[in-house]
Amino acid sequence: MTVAIEMGQTTAGASAALDLEELLATRLLVQGNSGSGKSHLLRRLLEQSAPWVQQTIIDPEGDFVSLGDHYGHLVIDAEEHTERGLQAAGERARIHRVSTVLNLEGLDAENQMRRAAAFLGGLFEVAREHWYPMLVVVDEAQLFAPAVAGEVSDEARKLSLGAMTNLMCRGRKRGLAGIIATQRLAKLAKNVAAEASNFLMGRTFLDIDMARAADLLGMERRQAEAFRDLERGHFMALGPALSRRPLGVRIGQTETSPRNGTPRLMAMPETALEDARAIILAAPPPETMRAPRRMASPELLDQLMAAKSAAMEIRPEPAEPAVSAEDRAERRERVDRVLRAILAQPDAGFRVIGVLYQEFVVRCRIEGLASVVPDLSEFRRMLTRARAGLGADMAGDDAWQDVSVRASLLPEDMQGVFMMIARAAKEGWPCPSDAAIARAYGSHSRAPTARIRCGAPGGCSPISRSRASSSASSTAPAAAR
Repeated sequence: MTVAIEMGQTTAGASAALDLEELLATRLLVQGNSGSGKSHLLRRLLEQSAPWVQQTIIDPEGDFVSLGDHYGHLVIDAEEHTERGLQAAGERARIHRVSTVLNLEGLDAENQMRRAAAFLGGLFEVAREHWYPMLVVVDEAQLFAPAVAGEVSDEARKLSLGAMTNLMCRGRKRGLAGIIATQRLAKLAKNVAAEASNFLMGRTFLDIDMARAADLLGMERRQAEAFRDLERGHFMALGPALSRRPLGVRIGQTETSPRNGTPRLMAMPETALEDARAIILAAPPPETMRAPRRMASPELLDQLMAAKSAAMEIRPEPAEPAVSAEDRAERRERVDRVLRAILAQPDAGFRVIGVLYQEFVVRCRIEGLASVVPDLSEFRRMLTRARAGLGADMAGDDAWQDVSVRASLLPEDMQGVFMMIARAAKEGWPCPSDAAIARAYGSHSRAPTARIRCGAPGGCSPISRSRASSSASSTAPAAAR
């Protein structure tokens, strides 16, 4: 079904239509200086498309909360919720097809980026059966996908930029159509801007932004000066959902308005100087420590449930049944099997633990074990035991519990070697070779073996070169006994 929404009029006086289905597949970039009418354009697009498609708006200034009164959007105040709660809210909103406005007003730049990333992550990570078409509008996109590092932490920037990249680069197959608006193309990350196929370019004055806008629209550089002359609410349009050739468009009127309109001049109040002095220089009120109000995540989820149409019954999710001891043992065995499969790879001994853990998590999810995936610290302990050749049955033995306690006192890179040597002593095996010890260290070089000399029966001569290796030599015979 083809749905054409009217954005306004062309410079020739004809209707300027936008193909909504084509927009869902090709995304949109809006650019213009402050006061050029970007927010008005987004509001017109959202109002016209509201009856046809689910929407969510990432709103850093609280300009779009008025959509909730007229079009039923659920307004979520990000300041009142945790990142985890917002991610869950994004998932529920997608599943139940509730249009939302994420109001980030009142947060500093770093928390805006973190909470927006969490909410976008919830929209992106839902199961395939819930990949319904959805418009995701991000106003002031340069705040969430900056071209260069700013005053925020690297972690917050990576989270936000990753979420925006997922939206624009991988969102189409999941039904997410990114619509991003920015004041400065030069401040927006190129890999985010480059994924849009439709463009609406408004008034701009800087040469670098005019040149980029002209390039995106396929205009000659000498024609870029035209962007300086555009009036408020006038844009140059290009793209499969708009026009195959650059086309001037004047955006039509909207039914709703932002809470903060364009500033207007007004007469100054008449106030006596002494009265003004008394008001302005009055003693400040005493400071009171007031704890910030935080709405619990379940309360947010209740709002999402209430916003669902009454015609569709929402059934509560069934409680997860208790897991029996047999099931727990079976799951542990499957997790151990996944770990053994990873360690069986030729290069597994030389890969950093972060990469191994990432592959381990992915494989566990494929096996349906996402609910029992251990955290990174537990994975380190599992990896140490597995590299030493210890199974779950041996790990429960009293002697091996003593070995584990002693191993925990050693540096992390020596623990696996310690347990491997202890096992050789217990089983009466020859000492592990230098190559095996180097592999346990995660190194191709045999230099690390100089740190340890084994006391296992039939092995190399027992000489201890460090306190750690001394501990290993003393514990291994104890484990054998």
